[in-house]
Amino acid sequence: MSIEENRSIQIHASDNVAVALHPLSSGTTVSVGNLQVVLVEDIPQKHKFALKPIAEGGSVQMYGTLIGRATVPIPAGGLLHLYNVKHAVSKPVLRQTDFVWQPPDTSKWRDRSFMGFHRTNGKVGTRNNWLVIPLVFCENRNIRVMQEALEKVLGYGASAHYEAFAQHWLSSQQSTGGHYETVIEDTPVIKRPFPMVDGVRFLTHDGGCGGTRADSEALCALLAGYITHPNTAGATVLSLGCQNAQVPLLEAAIRMADPSYDRPLYILEQQQSQSEKAFMEEAITLTLEGIAQADTIIRQPAPLSKLVLGLECGGSDGFSGISANPLLGRVSDILAALGGSPVLSEFPELEGVEQNLIDRSRSLEIATRFMFLMDRYRTRAAEVGASFDMNPSPGNIKDGLITDAMKSAGAARKGGSSHVSAVLDYTEQVSLPGLNLLCTPGNDVESTTALAGSGCNLILFTTGLGTPTGNPIAPVIKVSSNTALFQKMPDLIDFDAGSIISGQGKPDKLVEAMMEYIIEVASGATLTAAECLGQNDFIPWKRGISL
Repeated sequence: MSIEENRSIQIHASDNVAVALHPLSSGTTVSVGNLQVVLVEDIPQKHKFALKPIAEGGSVQMYGTLIGRATVPIPAGGLLHLYNVKHAVSKPVLRQTDFVWQPPDTSKWRDRSFMGFHRTNGKVGTRNNWLVIPLVFCENRNIRVMQEALEKVLGYGASAHYEAFAQHWLSSQQSTGGHYETVIEDTPVIKRPFPMVDGVRFLTHDGGCGGTRADSEALCALLAGYITHPNTAGATVLSLGCQNAQVPLLEAAIRMADPSYDRPLYILEQQQSQSEKAFMEEAITLTLEGIAQADTIIRQPAPLSKLVLGLECGGSDGFSGISANPLLGRVSDILAALGGSPVLSEFPELEGVEQNLIDRSRSLEIATRFMFLMDRYRTRAAEVGASFDMNPSPGNIKDGLITDAMKSAGAARKGGSSHVSAVLDYTEQVSLPGLNLLCTPGNDVESTTALAGSGCNLILFTTGLGTPTGNPIAPVIKVSSNTALFQKMPDLIDFDAGSIISGQGKPDKLVEAMMEYIIEVASGATLTAAECLGQNDFIPWKRGISL
């Protein structure tokens, strides 16, 4: 009987389960710390097995916290899965603590800067984009017409290669009688007439009318966050005129987000126009004039404290909470110590770790607001027949994340260990340094949409399964939890944290490499994979429906 060492990991000393770093066979003796456990069944990679017998109803501990209860007796060396474990969490207690945080050494980063776009309100952008957005879904068609008219002309289209590929295929079919032989070379990139404008982003959505008035109010607040975002140089807004999301509602939301807003903003109402042609020609003319004005802004040095860093995970696997998420946690702590603002989202993936976040809150008021928003979200989900324990997706479960509490305990590690400085509701703007908690769903795109809407000028996004998610205005850096994914999807993934699992990478070196990469991307010296693909996802959240 072989003894397998360094093939599994016990994350916290109080855990009664371990994670298989490699596939493990039944009958194998696994050495975990001071324990030797004989496996009684095969354990797939990324899945968990019991270190000691767990009685029916007994607690399952991981990351030092309760993540489930056994529904039947589980023997030592037994696999944990849906048939023997159910979601369970400890009830949090609202309390004031004397939490003391020991900040990391930031001497290496204290005098570093990135090259950004300085706005008059003191915020700094990592990109200089122009936005073209509809105030109501009725204008989506006009947004697409403008995109077709402008994107290629201005050199921002991401589909030129595939258009040329399709055209070449058709030509080949005609010339060879249906036999396709040749692969085309990369299509030349069109020179941009406005080089200081990183992109013209055309957004569409299904809101602005119908639904509830609260939906339209939330949409206007979200759009205001995008219009006033430090990565946005100016915006063109198309309105129909009769919708719930009225122009004054948007204007009030803009004043709320940035009382001193002074960037170019063109709002056109179609029902006040002479004709479709006149409406579109005016929109295109004003947009081009605005882009020309935005092209006069240049990058200048900015301290790292000006970074507002969104923390997100999607397509998570059983390694996410061991490699990629803790890596982001260490980066988050460095940024918080430098006076920057890391932002942790996805409230359904904080269930089970509320106590830790309560105890880390700078005040009882902050902790109280966190619990209020969590409870309100939980109640609204229940009203439509959902609950947080339904959050893990089939892909999560297949790769070892079998309960929401298990997923939450790993996901929360993105937020590091610092004080919680602020708790924000959906669309509220980040204004304080330190770790911010932002109420969003766990849905990848809805959450990244919200992070950008609240002012994140850069987003770190971990994934174990491979997720193409990007954002129209905020660069999204994709971090893989395992090296196999990084090698399989190099066109989607920017940074590999998988060497933490293999033992080939030293965490300190990876933290340094991640910080350097963040500075490169923030400065515009490096484009993310999502930017290169033109992955500009935008989905507003309809409250209480999505997890």
